[in-house]
Amino acid sequence: MRLHNLVVGALISCTSSASSHILPEPRNYNTTQNVAQRRAQAVKEAFEFAWYGYHTYAFPNDELLPVNNSFSNTRNGWGATAVDALSTAILMESQDVITTIIDYIPTINFNVSRNNAPVSLFETTIRYLGGILSAVDLLNGPYQHLTQSTNDTIALAQQAVNLASKLKFAFDTPTGIPSNDLNFEAESFDLSESTGLAVAGSLVLEWTRLSDMVYRIDFANLTQHAEEYLLHPTYHNATAQPLPGLRGTNIDLRTGDFLDVSGSWSGGDDSFYEYLIKMFVYDPVNFTSYKDAWLEAVHSSASSDIFSHPYSRPDLTFLAAWTGQDVILVSGHLACFAGGNWILGGLVLGNQTLINLGQNLTDSCAETYNATLTGIGPEAWEWETENFFENDDEEVDMFIEDNGFNITDASYNLRPEVLESLYYAYRATGDTKYQDLSWKAFRAINATCRTGSGFSSVTNVNAPHGGSFNDFQESYMFAETFKYAYLIQAEDAKVHVAKKGEEQAWVFNTEGHPFKVRSQQ
Repeated sequence: MRLHNLVVGALISCTSSASSHILPEPRNYNTTQNVAQRRAQAVKEAFEFAWYGYHTYAFPNDELLPVNNSFSNTRNGWGATAVDALSTAILMESQDVITTIIDYIPTINFNVSRNNAPVSLFETTIRYLGGILSAVDLLNGPYQHLTQSTNDTIALAQQAVNLASKLKFAFDTPTGIPSNDLNFEAESFDLSESTGLAVAGSLVLEWTRLSDMVYRIDFANLTQHAEEYLLHPTYHNATAQPLPGLRGTNIDLRTGDFLDVSGSWSGGDDSFYEYLIKMFVYDPVNFTSYKDAWLEAVHSSASSDIFSHPYSRPDLTFLAAWTGQDVILVSGHLACFAGGNWILGGLVLGNQTLINLGQNLTDSCAETYNATLTGIGPEAWEWETENFFENDDEEVDMFIEDNGFNITDASYNLRPEVLESLYYAYRATGDTKYQDLSWKAFRAINATCRTGSGFSSVTNVNAPHGGSFNDFQESYMFAETFKYAYLIQAEDAKVHVAKKGEEQAWVFNTEGHPFKVRSQQ
């Protein structure tokens, strides 16, 4: 039985050294397809191992602490890992996991936050709302055989409405741009606090999908109204602005003005740009203006020094940050989603140049994995375009010269972005090198981060064994990291990003949860 196998796997993991977590390369099979199938099965087994640890020691709390076999509640105590894991469990057809989560979600009381902690509108939308909506689409669609009753999806959809209805007060600002940090008990927020570009700009896909699903236009209207301020930006200081299509980061809730001109394709800004093209994928008729805004942002980035090549590795390309029209040569793991996002844009627009640019970014992010001792890319890095850094440490200088960048944050927080872009690159090209790169990265993650009853973030990817464990298993590992590592190998999965020349039937939110596009409903 599967449960018995999971128990055995957990016991083995708890008593083994890190080296025993190295996944073997499938061998002695006649076709590449068979190797990919075996790899997909190995990823599924790792997912189920991590789920079993969470279910045993943490469920229904938010996260597992795998070293201490304890739990934490950083997402308001509503079971973030369970909700985030559901869409991946469905794609993997992991029936026991699916049944447990489907039974659990209708019992969540979204009116009460654990310890009255502030509720993040952004995180709650992409994780909880996104995870529930995706499950409804999948279970009403190609995976309906995994649920025994339509009542299951009705109950899930009702919970999505319950959650969004509770969150709606966030939009009660003078502009309609929502506040992010919400006091659920008092249904209040601090109007003097600015909101972020990614916060305000990464709600529209989920809330529009909810409106379409339950035939209530109010949810979509709230987010699309707020998005208009981002599509037509104004600045508190009108004399300094970023390049066309690019934005600052912080927005005044009272005026809608951007308060700064600094931004990037990385955290705090990233999913605003991501959702511009994904809304066009969702509905290319009604969201053409979103696509146009995305193209303008990509053009400004690709035709400027933001599209930057390290001095010692001109073959690499990283997306730099900006302050106004000045470039800052820093980037990180979060920005590595952009390769896949540009590839997606190239696929839906039939633009090979965009696909090529996205491949360049994806290949370069994969090189950050190749550069480290563990085979996992770091959280953040910097580089130079004209000369090398001059350090007192000869070893650091050698690393920079060989790899083109200097690590500024060596941690790894179980992030999915490189695996995500490798998946998009494979779907666009069919080149099996991307399957190999993804498998290599996942093997490194499994060897380095698997510990105790699950997977933990680590402190230093360029140190033996990843430095030390932070004893925290992110919920998004279930939603994204496992999912993209699985899908790139699982050709027979029923939901995929469509290949070149095919119509996109699904679009993935920024947490990796797939939604049916409007034309398929």
